[in-house]
Amino acid sequence: MSALDNVIFHALSTRQAEFAVACDEARRFMPEVSSLGAFLEPSARGYESLRGLVAAGETIGLSLAEPYRERPGWSLVVGCAMPQMVYAGDGGLMPGRADGSEMAELGPADVPAMMELTALTKPGPFHPRTHELGTYLGIYVDGRLVAMAGERMKVPGYTEVSAVCTHPEYAGRGYARRLMTEVMRGILERGETPFLHVRGENVRAIEFYERLGFRERVVSWLAVLRRD
Repeated sequence: MSALDNVIFHALSTRQAEFAVACDEARRFMPEVSSLGAFLEPSARGYESLRGLVAAGETIGLSLAEPYRERPGWSLVVGCAMPQMVYAGDGGLMPGRADGSEMAELGPADVPAMMELTALTKPGPFHPRTHELGTYLGIYVDGRLVAMAGERMKVPGYTEVSAVCTHPEYAGRGYARRLMTEVMRGILERGETPFLHVRGENVRAIEFYERLGFRERVVSWLAVLRRD
């Protein structure tokens, strides 16, 4: 089994165990870090274990090997195909054009700006402590955070590129490519391989990632569930 199979569970059981809350066969990130969780397998025991980590009315995001099938005690809020893509390039990363703006590493002081940008662009769940999962880089223009990208899940040998987003008013300037390239460079320099997840219907993003050297490894399925 690859570390990229059931990747959320593996991340919370290995390199990111410090951020995990566990109950029997289930794991989840601390709520202030991420809304993602997982179980050892999608069995009755797996879902019962997950119930011990999710309060009534609360939601949690799962990455499944196949589309979600109805389970008692849970309601599907949203579900979609979520291809997992792995970097297969030779490391010769082209950063793209620069317009004079500078990249900066983001930290606790940038959290309000990061929350505002991700709430607008919706690259995926982002919480007040998500930035603690890895390196996050951003571009400010006139004091406003207009683009960012960073690292999220980590398993042995791999680190996920995540939260890639650009304010709509600043799209088309190559910011996403510059930020992703720098994040990927840091991952590769550690001897790890970048990977990412993308919504299956986001053809434009998939084509962009392919140009950067990513290739689809498997199609996983996102299921955001609410505990009844």
